[in-house]
Amino acid sequence: MVAELPQSVLFCCDHNAVRSPMAEGIMKKFYGTDTYVQSAGVKGDMDIDGFSIAVCDEMGVELARHRTRSFDEMEQWGDDLSSFDLVVALSPASQRKALDLTRVFHLDVVYWPIMDPTGLGETREAKLNAYRQTRDQIVEHLKTRWGNPRDLK
Repeated sequence: MVAELPQSVLFCCDHNAVRSPMAEGIMKKFYGTDTYVQSAGVKGDMDIDGFSIAVCDEMGVELARHRTRSFDEMEQWGDDLSSFDLVVALSPASQRKALDLTRVFHLDVVYWPIMDPTGLGETREAKLNAYRQTRDQIVEHLKTRWGNPRDLK
């Protein structure tokens, strides 16, 4: 059963450099601007990953301008966690952090076990293939939850 799109979604992972920016960008491409979509990490200590940029670019999702941020930075920049309808954790650490931060709020936290492709593959092509697997896992979770992408012009 396909769920109705929420008004706002926060995707989170460990560093907001690979999985959560991919999910944010792909969701925006698939479902448009009817849903407010952001992403954050347990830590915001890295830049956006170049392989993430490359594999998302293959499907027309631009991530090069993404600026990583942590949960703490997110709140400093004015995005209150309680303003989101749904938090989608893409790593065990981000699930723990999200559940801890949402104890006082009534909002849903779901966990999607998305593979961390960092450190996989010896060659550039092998690394890209690992990142494509991660991207494709995100795509499948999005479609399962909210249906096929909208025909956005």
